Amino acid sequence: MDGVLVTQFFGVVALISWVLFLLALFAFVDAAVHREDAYRAASKNNKGFWLIILGIAAVVMKLFPILSFLPVIGLVAVIVYMVDVRPALREVSGRGGGAMRRLRGRNRGGSSSDGPYGPYNGRR
Repeated sequence: MDGVLVTQFFGVVALISWVLFLLALFAFVDAAVHREDAYRAASKNNKGFWLIILGIAAVVMKLFPILSFLPVIGLVAVIVYMVDVRPALREVSGRGGGAMRRLRGRNRGGSSSDGPYGPYNGRR
């Protein structure tokens, strides 16, 4: 019975390792797709920096077991890219934030003083 649990545990760890590798690979491809000037416009490090970091993270996640120290560092780099850099690049490129732009009213054509029920003029 104990052998089955150990086998299942390592199966789950292997699955998590593959998912994290695929996430790092996705981040690498996404970083490669964006233009160099988008990185400068978003005030992030240059494209080469992120390609090197994310490429190393993907290789480390593939070669080393996820329970070791190096894949954790790679995972932190991938998370930073996905949470901070990618949204900034998408905003600068005009490809991201469609739902947020609609919530903020940019697609309505209204002014910044518009309320939820129309323009606010300050008089009652």
